[in-house]
Amino acid sequence: MKNRLFLFAALTLGFFSSLSLSAQCENWVGKPIQTDAENAHSIYRQAIKGNDYATAFENWKIAYKLAPAADGKRDYHYTDGIALYKHMLASVTDEKTKAEYHATILRLYDEAIDCYKNKKISVKEGTDEAIDLKIGYLYGRKAYDMYYTVNAPYQDNIKALDECIKHAGDKAEYIIMDPYANIVVWEYKQGSMQKAKAVEVYKRLNQIAEYNIANNEKLSEGYQQAQAAMEGTFSQIEKEIFDCQYFKEKLIPEYEENQDDPQVLKRVLSTLKGQGCLDTDPDVLRLDTEWKKYASVENARIQAEFEANNPAAAAKAAYDGGRYNEAISKYRTAIAEESDNDKKATMLFAVASIEFRKLSLYSKARSTAYEAAKANPGWGRPYILIGDMYGKTARSCGDAWNQRLAILAAIDKYNYAKSVDPSLTSEVNEKLSHYYGSLPESASVGCWIGETVKLRFK
Repeated sequence: MKNRLFLFAALTLGFFSSLSLSAQCENWVGKPIQTDAENAHSIYRQAIKGNDYATAFENWKIAYKLAPAADGKRDYHYTDGIALYKHMLASVTDEKTKAEYHATILRLYDEAIDCYKNKKISVKEGTDEAIDLKIGYLYGRKAYDMYYTVNAPYQDNIKALDECIKHAGDKAEYIIMDPYANIVVWEYKQGSMQKAKAVEVYKRLNQIAEYNIANNEKLSEGYQQAQAAMEGTFSQIEKEIFDCQYFKEKLIPEYEENQDDPQVLKRVLSTLKGQGCLDTDPDVLRLDTEWKKYASVENARIQAEFEANNPAAAAKAAYDGGRYNEAISKYRTAIAEESDNDKKATMLFAVASIEFRKLSLYSKARSTAYEAAKANPGWGRPYILIGDMYGKTARSCGDAWNQRLAILAAIDKYNYAKSVDPSLTSEVNEKLSHYYGSLPESASVGCWIGETVKLRFK
Protein backbone atom coordinates (compact mmCIF):
# COMPACT_ATOMS: atom_id res chain seq x y z
CA MET A 1 0.00 0.00 0.00
CA LYS A 2 2.84 2.40 0.85
CA ASN A 3 4.53 1.85 -2.54
CA ARG A 4 1.23 2.38 -4.30
CA LEU A 5 0.61 5.55 -2.30
CA PHE A 6 4.10 6.80 -3.06
CA LEU A 7 3.59 6.19 -6.80
CA PHE A 8 0.35 8.17 -6.89
CA ALA A 9 2.01 11.00 -4.98
CA ALA A 10 4.94 11.10 -7.34
CA LEU A 11 2.67 11.19 -10.38
CA THR A 12 0.67 14.03 -8.86
CA LEU A 13 3.56 16.44 -8.30
CA GLY A 14 3.66 17.49 -11.92
CA PHE A 15 0.10 18.60 -12.47
CA PHE A 16 0.01 21.50 -9.97
CA SER A 17 2.04 23.85 -12.13
CA SER A 18 -0.34 23.47 -15.07
CA LEU A 19 -3.34 24.87 -13.17
CA SER A 20 -4.10 28.59 -13.42
CA LEU A 21 -5.59 30.47 -10.45
CA SER A 22 -9.00 30.24 -12.07
CA ALA A 23 -8.62 26.49 -12.57
CA GLN A 24 -7.31 26.12 -9.04
CA CYS A 25 -10.55 27.54 -7.72
CA GLU A 26 -12.96 25.72 -10.07
CA ASN A 27 -15.94 23.96 -8.50
CA TRP A 28 -18.13 21.17 -9.90
CA VAL A 29 -21.49 22.90 -9.67
CA GLY A 30 -23.47 22.57 -12.96
CA LYS A 31 -20.51 21.20 -14.90
CA PRO A 32 -20.23 17.97 -16.92
CA ILE A 33 -17.62 16.71 -14.50
CA GLN A 34 -19.86 17.16 -11.45
CA THR A 35 -20.83 13.49 -11.07
CA ASP A 36 -17.26 12.25 -11.46
CA ALA A 37 -15.94 14.90 -9.07
CA GLU A 38 -18.60 14.18 -6.46
CA ASN A 39 -17.96 10.44 -6.71
CA ALA A 40 -14.21 10.85 -6.30
CA HIS A 41 -14.84 13.26 -3.42
CA SER A 42 -17.12 10.81 -1.58
CA ILE A 43 -14.77 7.87 -2.12
CA TYR A 44 -11.64 9.61 -0.86
CA ARG A 45 -13.43 11.11 2.15
CA GLN A 46 -14.70 7.68 3.19
CA ALA A 47 -11.31 6.09 2.55
CA ILE A 48 -9.65 8.60 4.86
CA LYS A 49 -12.13 7.71 7.61
CA GLY A 50 -11.23 4.05 7.09
CA ASN A 51 -7.48 4.78 7.07
CA ASP A 52 -7.21 3.51 3.49
CA TYR A 53 -4.81 6.21 2.42
CA ALA A 54 -3.85 4.67 -0.93
CA THR A 55 -7.46 4.70 -2.12
CA ALA A 56 -7.99 8.08 -0.54
CA PHE A 57 -5.03 9.61 -2.34
CA GLU A 58 -5.99 8.10 -5.71
CA ASN A 59 -9.48 9.56 -5.56
CA TRP A 60 -8.42 12.82 -3.91
CA LYS A 61 -6.17 13.43 -6.90
CA ILE A 62 -9.15 13.02 -9.25
CA ALA A 63 -11.45 15.20 -7.15
CA TYR A 64 -8.83 17.90 -6.80
CA LYS A 65 -8.02 17.96 -10.51
CA LEU A 66 -11.67 18.10 -11.60
CA ALA A 67 -12.84 20.61 -8.99
CA PRO A 68 -10.21 22.00 -6.62
CA ALA A 69 -12.85 24.07 -4.82
CA ALA A 70 -15.33 21.15 -4.61
CA ASP A 71 -18.83 22.69 -4.56
CA GLY A 72 -17.46 26.20 -3.96
CA LYS A 73 -18.56 26.13 -0.32
CA ARG A 74 -15.68 24.25 1.27
CA ASP A 75 -11.88 23.94 1.08
CA TYR A 76 -11.67 20.19 1.68
CA HIS A 77 -9.76 19.39 -1.49
CA TYR A 78 -6.97 21.67 -0.32
CA THR A 79 -6.92 20.83 3.39
CA ASP A 80 -7.43 17.09 2.84
CA GLY A 81 -4.64 17.11 0.28
CA ILE A 82 -2.38 18.74 2.86
CA ALA A 83 -3.30 16.04 5.39
CA LEU A 84 -2.58 13.27 2.86
CA TYR A 85 0.85 14.64 1.96
CA LYS A 86 1.73 15.06 5.65
CA HIS A 87 0.74 11.43 6.19
CA MET A 88 2.95 10.29 3.31
CA LEU A 89 5.93 12.23 4.65
CA ALA A 90 6.18 9.75 7.52
CA SER A 91 7.28 7.01 5.12
CA VAL A 92 9.57 9.06 2.86
CA THR A 93 13.34 9.04 3.34
CA ASP A 94 14.49 10.58 0.07
CA GLU A 95 15.33 14.25 0.65
CA LYS A 96 14.33 15.35 -2.82
CA THR A 97 10.89 13.75 -2.46
CA LYS A 98 10.52 15.30 1.00
CA ALA A 99 11.28 18.73 -0.45
CA GLU A 100 8.68 18.20 -3.20
CA TYR A 101 6.07 17.18 -0.65
CA HIS A 102 6.89 20.22 1.47
CA ALA A 103 6.47 22.48 -1.53
CA THR A 104 3.15 20.81 -2.39
CA ILE A 105 1.80 21.29 1.13
CA LEU A 106 2.62 25.01 1.05
CA ARG A 107 1.18 25.33 -2.46
CA LEU A 108 -2.13 23.81 -1.38
CA TYR A 109 -2.34 26.28 1.51
CA ASP A 110 -1.64 29.19 -0.84
CA GLU A 111 -4.26 28.02 -3.34
CA ALA A 112 -6.92 27.71 -0.66
CA ILE A 113 -6.05 31.17 0.68
CA ASP A 114 -6.17 32.71 -2.80
CA CYS A 115 -9.56 31.16 -3.47
CA TYR A 116 -10.98 32.72 -0.31
CA LYS A 117 -9.35 36.06 -1.08
CA ASN A 118 -10.89 36.04 -4.56
CA LYS A 119 -14.21 34.81 -3.13
CA LYS A 120 -14.12 31.66 -5.24
CA ILE A 121 -15.04 29.74 -2.11
CA SER A 122 -17.91 31.10 -0.07
CA VAL A 123 -18.48 30.90 3.67
CA LYS A 124 -21.70 30.11 5.47
CA GLU A 125 -21.94 33.52 7.13
CA GLY A 126 -21.37 35.28 3.81
CA THR A 127 -19.50 38.24 5.38
CA ASP A 128 -16.09 39.68 4.66
CA GLU A 129 -15.26 39.25 8.34
CA ALA A 130 -16.00 35.51 8.14
CA ILE A 131 -13.85 35.20 5.01
CA ASP A 132 -11.03 37.08 6.73
CA LEU A 133 -11.27 34.72 9.69
CA LYS A 134 -11.04 31.70 7.37
CA ILE A 135 -8.01 33.18 5.63
CA GLY A 136 -6.40 33.84 9.04
CA TYR A 137 -7.13 30.25 10.08
CA LEU A 138 -5.39 28.87 6.98
CA TYR A 139 -2.38 31.17 7.39
CA GLY A 140 -2.10 29.99 11.00
CA ARG A 141 -2.23 26.34 10.00
CA LYS A 142 0.27 27.00 7.24
CA ALA A 143 2.63 28.73 9.67
CA TYR A 144 2.30 25.84 12.13
CA ASP A 145 3.21 23.32 9.42
CA MET A 146 6.02 25.55 8.15
CA TYR A 147 7.56 25.40 11.60
CA TYR A 148 6.96 21.80 12.62
CA THR A 149 6.74 19.92 9.30
CA VAL A 150 8.28 21.87 6.44
CA ASN A 151 11.12 23.54 8.36
CA ALA A 152 10.68 26.65 6.28
CA PRO A 153 13.00 29.67 6.64
CA TYR A 154 12.02 31.72 9.66
CA GLN A 155 11.52 34.88 7.64
CA ASP A 156 8.91 33.11 5.50
CA ASN A 157 7.37 31.66 8.64
CA ILE A 158 7.10 35.14 10.17
CA LYS A 159 5.26 36.41 7.09
CA ALA A 160 2.69 33.62 7.40
CA LEU A 161 2.30 34.22 11.14
CA ASP A 162 1.81 37.95 10.63
CA GLU A 163 -0.77 37.29 7.92
CA CYS A 164 -2.59 34.96 10.30
CA ILE A 165 -2.81 37.68 12.95
CA LYS A 166 -3.67 40.32 10.38
CA HIS A 167 -6.70 38.38 9.13
CA ALA A 168 -7.81 36.43 12.23
CA GLY A 169 -7.04 39.15 14.77
CA ASP A 170 -7.85 38.20 18.36
CA LYS A 171 -9.40 34.97 17.10
CA ALA A 172 -6.11 33.55 15.82
CA GLU A 173 -5.60 29.96 16.97
CA TYR A 174 -3.39 29.33 19.98
CA ILE A 175 -1.29 26.88 17.94
CA ILE A 176 0.65 29.82 16.47
CA MET A 177 1.85 31.09 19.85
CA ASP A 178 4.58 28.57 20.60
CA PRO A 179 6.17 28.61 17.10
CA TYR A 180 6.11 32.41 16.93
CA ALA A 181 7.62 32.77 20.42
CA ASN A 182 10.43 30.36 19.57
CA ILE A 183 11.14 32.08 16.26
CA VAL A 184 11.23 35.54 17.88
CA VAL A 185 13.64 34.45 20.61
CA TRP A 186 15.92 32.73 18.11
CA GLU A 187 15.88 35.63 15.63
CA TYR A 188 16.48 38.18 18.38
CA LYS A 189 19.41 36.22 19.81
CA GLN A 190 20.91 35.97 16.32
CA GLY A 191 20.56 39.71 15.82
CA SER A 192 18.06 39.20 12.99
CA MET A 193 15.10 40.84 14.75
CA GLN A 194 14.86 44.29 16.31
CA LYS A 195 13.76 44.67 19.92
CA ALA A 196 10.69 46.67 18.84
CA LYS A 197 9.45 43.79 16.65
CA ALA A 198 10.03 41.24 19.42
CA VAL A 199 8.09 43.37 21.90
CA GLU A 200 5.30 43.94 19.37
CA VAL A 201 4.89 40.19 18.76
CA TYR A 202 4.89 39.42 22.47
CA LYS A 203 2.22 42.01 23.19
CA ARG A 204 0.05 40.88 20.29
CA LEU A 205 0.25 37.19 21.20
CA ASN A 206 -0.52 38.04 24.81
CA GLN A 207 -3.51 40.09 23.70
CA ILE A 208 -4.82 37.15 21.66
CA ALA A 209 -4.40 34.82 24.63
CA GLU A 210 -6.12 37.18 27.08
CA TYR A 211 -9.05 37.73 24.71
CA ASN A 212 -9.69 34.01 24.27
CA ILE A 213 -9.14 33.12 27.92
CA ALA A 214 -11.94 35.58 28.70
CA ASN A 215 -14.23 34.95 25.73
CA ASN A 216 -13.56 31.48 24.32
CA GLU A 217 -14.92 29.10 26.94
CA LYS A 218 -14.34 25.99 24.83
CA LEU A 219 -10.65 26.69 24.18
CA SER A 220 -9.81 28.90 27.16
CA GLU A 221 -7.59 26.25 28.75
CA GLY A 222 -5.66 25.77 25.52
CA TYR A 223 -4.93 29.48 25.32
CA GLN A 224 -3.86 29.52 28.98
CA GLN A 225 -1.38 26.72 28.38
CA ALA A 226 -0.08 28.34 25.20
CA GLN A 227 0.32 31.66 26.99
CA ALA A 228 2.28 30.02 29.83
CA ALA A 229 4.58 28.29 27.32
CA MET A 230 5.06 31.54 25.44
CA GLU A 231 5.96 33.37 28.66
CA GLY A 232 8.52 30.70 29.43
CA THR A 233 10.08 31.07 25.99
CA PHE A 234 10.19 34.88 26.12
CA SER A 235 11.76 34.75 29.59
CA GLN A 236 15.05 33.97 27.80
CA ILE A 237 15.20 37.52 26.46
CA GLU A 238 12.72 39.43 28.61
CA LYS A 239 15.38 41.33 30.56
CA GLU A 240 16.84 42.56 27.29
CA ILE A 241 13.69 43.69 25.52
CA PHE A 242 11.13 44.75 28.13
CA ASP A 243 10.92 47.90 30.24
CA CYS A 244 9.95 48.64 33.82
CA GLN A 245 6.23 48.66 33.09
CA TYR A 246 6.30 45.12 31.69
CA PHE A 247 7.97 43.76 34.80
CA LYS A 248 5.60 45.68 37.07
CA GLU A 249 2.61 44.17 35.30
CA LYS A 250 4.18 40.71 35.45
CA LEU A 251 5.67 40.64 38.94
CA ILE A 252 3.58 42.85 41.22
CA PRO A 253 0.55 40.51 40.99
CA GLU A 254 2.89 37.68 41.98
CA TYR A 255 3.99 39.67 45.02
CA GLU A 256 0.40 40.51 45.92
CA GLU A 257 -0.41 36.78 45.98
CA ASN A 258 2.65 35.97 48.12
CA GLN A 259 2.98 38.88 50.52
CA ASP A 260 4.06 36.56 53.33
CA ASP A 261 7.02 35.25 51.34
CA PRO A 262 10.03 37.57 51.76
CA GLN A 263 11.95 35.79 49.01
CA VAL A 264 9.26 36.74 46.48
CA LEU A 265 9.38 40.34 47.74
CA LYS A 266 13.17 40.42 47.46
CA ARG A 267 13.17 38.96 43.93
CA VAL A 268 10.41 41.23 42.65
CA LEU A 269 12.01 44.37 44.11
CA SER A 270 15.46 43.42 42.82
CA THR A 271 14.11 42.71 39.32
CA LEU A 272 12.17 45.97 39.14
CA LYS A 273 15.23 47.99 40.14
CA GLY A 274 17.40 46.01 37.76
CA GLN A 275 15.02 46.65 34.86
CA GLY A 276 15.13 50.41 35.13
CA CYS A 277 12.30 51.17 37.55
CA LEU A 278 13.19 54.39 39.39
CA ASP A 279 13.54 54.47 43.17
CA THR A 280 10.81 57.13 43.13
CA ASP A 281 8.32 54.85 41.37
CA PRO A 282 5.33 54.42 43.72
CA ASP A 283 5.35 50.63 43.41
CA VAL A 284 9.09 50.44 44.00
CA LEU A 285 8.77 52.73 47.02
CA ARG A 286 6.01 50.56 48.46
CA LEU A 287 7.97 47.33 48.00
CA ASP A 288 11.19 48.93 49.24
CA THR A 289 9.44 50.05 52.43
CA GLU A 290 8.09 46.55 52.99
CA TRP A 291 11.53 45.03 52.41
CA LYS A 292 13.27 47.39 54.82
CA LYS A 293 10.64 46.66 57.43
CA TYR A 294 11.14 42.94 56.98
CA ALA A 295 14.93 43.22 56.81
CA SER A 296 15.05 45.20 60.06
CA VAL A 297 13.01 42.62 61.94
CA GLU A 298 14.78 39.69 60.32
CA ASN A 299 18.25 41.09 60.94
CA ALA A 300 17.40 41.63 64.59
CA ARG A 301 16.14 38.07 64.84
CA ILE A 302 19.22 36.65 63.15
CA GLN A 303 21.52 38.74 65.33
CA ALA A 304 19.73 37.64 68.50
CA GLU A 305 19.89 34.01 67.41
CA PHE A 306 23.55 34.34 66.52
CA GLU A 307 24.41 35.97 69.81
CA ALA A 308 22.49 33.33 71.72
CA ASN A 309 24.56 30.65 70.01
CA ASN A 310 27.81 32.65 69.99
CA PRO A 311 28.20 34.49 73.33
CA ALA A 312 31.78 35.53 72.50
CA ALA A 313 30.59 37.28 69.36
CA ALA A 314 27.74 38.83 71.34
CA ALA A 315 30.28 40.07 73.87
CA LYS A 316 32.33 41.69 71.10
CA ALA A 317 29.18 43.32 69.71
CA ALA A 318 28.32 44.67 73.17
CA TYR A 319 31.86 45.99 73.56
CA ASP A 320 31.74 47.71 70.17
CA GLY A 321 28.47 49.28 71.26
CA GLY A 322 30.03 50.64 74.46
CA ARG A 323 28.04 48.28 76.71
CA TYR A 324 31.02 47.15 78.75
CA ASN A 325 29.29 45.43 81.68
CA GLU A 326 27.10 43.53 79.20
CA ALA A 327 30.24 42.55 77.27
CA ILE A 328 31.86 41.18 80.47
CA SER A 329 28.71 39.22 81.30
CA LYS A 330 28.56 37.64 77.84
CA TYR A 331 32.29 36.86 77.89
CA ARG A 332 31.81 35.12 81.25
CA THR A 333 28.99 33.05 79.69
CA ALA A 334 31.22 32.10 76.78
CA ILE A 335 34.13 31.27 79.11
CA ALA A 336 31.92 28.94 81.16
CA GLU A 337 30.91 27.08 77.97
CA GLU A 338 34.42 26.93 76.51
CA SER A 339 36.58 23.81 76.94
CA ASP A 340 39.62 25.02 74.99
CA ASN A 341 42.01 26.67 77.47
CA ASP A 342 43.69 28.88 74.88
CA LYS A 343 40.33 30.32 73.80
CA LYS A 344 39.29 30.64 77.44
CA ALA A 345 42.52 32.55 78.20
CA THR A 346 41.90 34.91 75.27
CA MET A 347 38.40 35.76 76.52
CA LEU A 348 39.63 36.21 80.13
CA PHE A 349 42.26 38.60 78.81
CA ALA A 350 39.50 40.54 77.00
CA VAL A 351 37.51 40.79 80.24
CA ALA A 352 40.60 41.95 82.16
CA SER A 353 41.30 44.57 79.50
CA ILE A 354 37.72 45.92 79.75
CA GLU A 355 37.89 46.01 83.56
CA PHE A 356 41.19 47.86 83.39
CA ARG A 357 40.91 50.22 80.45
CA LYS A 358 37.15 50.91 80.35
CA LEU A 359 35.97 50.49 83.95
CA SER A 360 39.15 51.28 85.99
CA LEU A 361 38.57 48.21 88.18
CA TYR A 362 42.28 47.62 88.72
CA SER A 363 42.26 44.93 91.43
CA LYS A 364 39.53 43.04 89.61
CA ALA A 365 41.34 43.42 86.31
CA ARG A 366 44.58 42.07 87.81
CA SER A 367 42.75 39.08 89.26
CA THR A 368 41.17 38.32 85.87
CA ALA A 369 44.54 38.70 84.14
CA TYR A 370 46.00 36.12 86.50
CA GLU A 371 43.08 33.82 85.56
CA ALA A 372 44.06 34.23 81.91
CA ALA A 373 47.72 33.49 82.69
CA LYS A 374 46.73 30.39 84.62
CA ALA A 375 44.58 29.13 81.72
CA ASN A 376 47.51 29.53 79.33
CA PRO A 377 50.76 29.41 81.34
CA GLY A 378 53.04 29.98 78.35
CA TRP A 379 51.32 33.24 77.37
CA GLY A 380 52.97 36.43 78.58
CA ARG A 381 50.45 39.00 77.49
CA PRO A 382 48.39 38.93 80.75
CA TYR A 383 51.57 39.99 82.60
CA ILE A 384 52.11 42.85 80.15
CA LEU A 385 48.55 43.96 80.93
CA ILE A 386 49.28 43.91 84.68
CA GLY A 387 52.48 45.86 84.02
CA ASP A 388 50.42 48.43 82.09
CA MET A 389 48.06 48.68 85.08
CA TYR A 390 50.96 49.38 87.45
CA GLY A 391 52.50 51.90 85.12
CA LYS A 392 49.24 53.78 84.57
CA THR A 393 48.39 53.97 88.29
CA ALA A 394 51.93 54.69 89.57
CA ARG A 395 51.27 58.42 90.13
CA SER A 396 48.39 57.59 92.45
CA CYS A 397 50.52 55.37 94.69
CA GLY A 398 51.61 57.86 97.36
CA ASP A 399 54.83 59.90 97.47
CA ALA A 400 57.52 59.98 94.83
CA TRP A 401 59.34 57.08 96.38
CA ASN A 402 56.31 54.77 96.26
CA GLN A 403 55.45 55.98 92.77
CA ARG A 404 58.88 54.86 91.60
CA LEU A 405 58.51 51.60 93.41
CA ALA A 406 55.28 51.06 91.42
CA ILE A 407 57.36 51.52 88.25
CA LEU A 408 59.69 48.82 89.53
CA ALA A 409 56.67 46.54 89.97
CA ALA A 410 55.65 47.24 86.35
CA ILE A 411 59.16 46.48 85.13
CA ASP A 412 59.12 43.22 87.02
CA LYS A 413 55.90 42.18 85.24
CA TYR A 414 57.27 43.13 81.82
CA ASN A 415 60.42 41.14 82.39
CA TYR A 416 58.43 38.17 83.59
CA ALA A 417 56.19 38.39 80.50
CA LYS A 418 59.13 37.95 78.12
CA SER A 419 60.66 35.25 80.30
CA VAL A 420 57.58 33.03 79.86
CA ASP A 421 56.81 34.18 76.29
CA PRO A 422 59.97 35.12 74.31
CA SER A 423 57.83 36.10 71.31
CA LEU A 424 56.96 39.27 73.24
CA THR A 425 60.58 40.35 73.80
CA SER A 426 60.61 43.16 71.26
CA GLU A 427 57.33 44.60 72.50
CA VAL A 428 58.40 44.33 76.15
CA ASN A 429 61.81 45.96 75.54
CA GLU A 430 60.12 48.94 73.93
CA LYS A 431 57.94 49.40 77.02
CA LEU A 432 60.96 48.97 79.35
CA SER A 433 62.87 51.70 77.52
CA HIS A 434 60.18 54.20 78.50
CA TYR A 435 60.22 53.18 82.19
CA TYR A 436 63.95 53.00 82.97
CA GLY A 437 64.09 56.77 83.08
CA SER A 438 61.61 56.77 85.96
CA LEU A 439 63.76 54.67 88.27
CA PRO A 440 65.06 56.50 91.41
CA GLU A 441 68.79 57.31 91.04
CA SER A 442 69.61 58.39 94.65
CA ALA A 443 68.17 58.65 98.14
CA SER A 444 68.96 60.65 101.32
CA VAL A 445 70.30 58.72 104.29
CA GLY A 446 68.50 59.63 107.48
CA CYS A 447 69.66 59.49 111.06
CA TRP A 448 72.82 61.37 111.91
CA ILE A 449 74.58 60.43 108.62
CA GLY A 450 72.69 62.83 106.32
CA GLU A 451 74.42 61.66 103.12
CA THR A 452 72.89 61.22 99.64
CA VAL A 453 73.69 57.86 98.14
CA LYS A 454 73.35 56.39 94.64
CA LEU A 455 70.82 53.58 94.43
CA ARG A 456 71.86 50.22 93.01
CA PHE A 457 69.36 47.62 91.67
CA LYS A 458 69.94 43.89 91.38
